[in-house]
Amino acid sequence: MASSEEQGGVTCGFIRQNSSNSISLDFEPNTEYWFVEQLEERYKCAFCHSVLHNPHQTGCGHRFCQHCILALRELNAMPICPVDKEIIKSQEDHLQQCLFQTIPCSNENCREAVLRRDLQEHLSTGCQFREEKCIYCKKDVVVINLQNHEENLCPEYPVSCPNKCSQVFPRTEVDEHLAVCPEAEQDCPFKHYGCAVKDKRGSLWKHEQSALREHMLLVLEKNFQLERQISELHKSLEQKESKIQQLTETVRKFEKEFKQFAQLFGKNGSFLSNIQVLTSHIDKSAWLEAQVCQLLQMVNQQQHNFDLRSLVEEIDAVKQKITLLETNDRRLVVLEGETNKHDAHINIHKAQLNKNEERFKLLEGTCYNGKLIWKVTDYKMKKREAVDGHTVSIFSQPFYTSRCGYRLCARAYLNGDGSGKGTHLSLYFVVMRGEFDSLLQWPFRQRVTLMLLDQSGKKNHIMETFKADPNSSSFKKPDGEMNIASGCPRFVAHSTLESAKNTYIRDDTLFLKVAVDLTDLEEL
Repeated sequence: MASSEEQGGVTCGFIRQNSSNSISLDFEPNTEYWFVEQLEERYKCAFCHSVLHNPHQTGCGHRFCQHCILALRELNAMPICPVDKEIIKSQEDHLQQCLFQTIPCSNENCREAVLRRDLQEHLSTGCQFREEKCIYCKKDVVVINLQNHEENLCPEYPVSCPNKCSQVFPRTEVDEHLAVCPEAEQDCPFKHYGCAVKDKRGSLWKHEQSALREHMLLVLEKNFQLERQISELHKSLEQKESKIQQLTETVRKFEKEFKQFAQLFGKNGSFLSNIQVLTSHIDKSAWLEAQVCQLLQMVNQQQHNFDLRSLVEEIDAVKQKITLLETNDRRLVVLEGETNKHDAHINIHKAQLNKNEERFKLLEGTCYNGKLIWKVTDYKMKKREAVDGHTVSIFSQPFYTSRCGYRLCARAYLNGDGSGKGTHLSLYFVVMRGEFDSLLQWPFRQRVTLMLLDQSGKKNHIMETFKADPNSSSFKKPDGEMNIASGCPRFVAHSTLESAKNTYIRDDTLFLKVAVDLTDLEEL
């Protein structure tokens, strides 16, 4: 059905039911019609209940004859729908909410126009300029930039090791990983002593173990060389000191002779004054030379009978001695600098020897019964380093299930890791590469217990036990220096560990224990 929008020169201003320009049947108002079939309600006016004449549909969905709409409008400035009592709005008001009205996308930089009914779907799924959370760092990112954000900017996006060690980790942990990456090339720690070996970090430990004797010989040889150099320097310094003493005595001798010579010319006050100035400024060779020239001129004028040639020769000799003294002073400064450098080298060697001694003690204290007691000293300082991001985690010394068994260690995050970061101490179990891995059964399947030991003697230990998952990469045969750690990110809360009544930290030291169940474990 369809009709025009004007009747009797009056504009209706309401929405027509039809969407085409066809003409409706010429039904007269206030006239009864009989239809072959029963007329459906949707073709009846909601006001007069007769067949629709020039029909219009309101925003609430009901249909009226045009003249009925006008009649309602005459009854009330704000016409009310007689069916649901909703206000009948004009056509302009309807356009503000018409679902088929074309409107621009509200997202910045998006120039696409969509129907109002499709706007929400466009904003939530279709618009390239909508914001979505990055699944890695949880930040809001415009969709069109999301791929670039993930591949180049996102700090939590998983990236592969640049050394191709097969490990994947968040972009923010690249530097931390490179510091322990088994595939990174590294100089031998004894390079300073003459060892030229350079190998991957994961393989360098083999060289250190096999060349331990050679390294010690290099360190000893270096120390012997330094001791010889220092001894020679001391002897050289003693000789220089003796020479300086001799030169000092010579200068004093010449000063005494100058004074005796000055007494011979006591009647000439000006001459005597010049000699005294010369004596007091003996180290100023240029001034001394000028005074000697003046002395010779005066003597020639007075035609004195004394022969001054020997005196001039002695003065030249003094000048040479003074120059030599100045040269020696400069050499002493250089020697002192070299001595300081050698002292620094000696301190470095002592530190390296102490480090080697600690390493020997560590090797002597290695356990081969599947149990580790880890003493963590300086807890406050190490936790502060973890909070500041300098040393996020620390490793224990290795331990073994037997002399030829699995090589293992523990890893602790004093300021927490993952879900325990900032609130808990995180403790993990690590399977390391060992010398006898090719003879052992893989994957590692034993039960592991992690413990924080009570130091009060009451044995109120905190412990967690888990059985190794054979499907986890943490327990496969290691490809690098060590596998990915597995354990408890929320092992013990800081509030428990550091409380005033805690019995787990004494003298800024705590003890951690790792125990491996050796049941059904075959020994080689």
